[in-house]
Amino acid sequence: MKQTTVLLAALCVVLLSACRSHEYQKNNGMIFGTVYHVTYAYDKDLQEEIEKTLMAVDGEFSMFNEESTVSHLNRGEQWPQSEMYKSLYQLAQTVNKETEGAFDITVAPLVNAWGFGFKHEQLPTKEQVDSLLKVRDQLDFSAIAKGFGCDEVARLLDAKGITDYMVEIGGEVVVKGKSPNDLPWRIGVMKPVDDSLSIDGEMQAVLSITDKAMATSGNYRNFYYKDGKKYAHTIDPRTGYPVQLTLLSATVFADECAMADAYATSFMVMGVDKAKELLARHPELAAYLIYNDEEGHPVVWCSDAVKDMIVE
Repeated sequence: MKQTTVLLAALCVVLLSACRSHEYQKNNGMIFGTVYHVTYAYDKDLQEEIEKTLMAVDGEFSMFNEESTVSHLNRGEQWPQSEMYKSLYQLAQTVNKETEGAFDITVAPLVNAWGFGFKHEQLPTKEQVDSLLKVRDQLDFSAIAKGFGCDEVARLLDAKGITDYMVEIGGEVVVKGKSPNDLPWRIGVMKPVDDSLSIDGEMQAVLSITDKAMATSGNYRNFYYKDGKKYAHTIDPRTGYPVQLTLLSATVFADECAMADAYATSFMVMGVDKAKELLARHPELAAYLIYNDEEGHPVVWCSDAVKDMIVE
């Protein structure tokens, strides 16, 4: 009888531990000028550690943090470069090479010249654009830092032995395991409708994904009109001008969110055909592309791997 009681007590402890391990914590806050959400199955709240991790990324790559590594380097100061900084810089250089210059972290002066980042009213002249194309000493990691922040939080959760989580920063996402519904995570792809105020939340598709990172880039939120012409925030670093292609949004799937983030931005510069060519060379990547056809109607193209993810 005593042995049975001990066994039952032990079983209760195991069951209680299992239940606690599947309690989902939910943290959110502000970072990189946007909102983050983290949901994970764990018996403790990790928001303090999550925010410490995100602030470490901010301390390396934020252009708005005067004490960040990027800010020091952009002022021409000698500054030590951490392993974190070196790893993301190297990834940026790799994507730059793979995209034939479509992804470039030295594009900041051109972004600012066109009125994105630091606003002004006057459009740049051709002479100013040509001059800025020669300037390659100002670094801007904004097209890759959110994805990298997701990866860093995911690495934190992995180190804790957490097997079920979703990390999202400003639309960039890393998911692993299952959601609180005991199903793969469901993530929406937004319709690329002009919405500079971010108030239109209509979904183009809902995807069921797990153990994957995804990032989206598009010109439907960060844009302005001047003299009847639309200027989108994606600048082609090879020409110095805002892209005028038919691609409306690019969602990229990869093992790491920083890589997905960088390629999503690259595809917006490259356009649909070049993006498809690159995807054919990189089977580790997948994409969901929305673009206008010759008659101006939105069309969806996606990799075969993505077709299996679509649930609605």
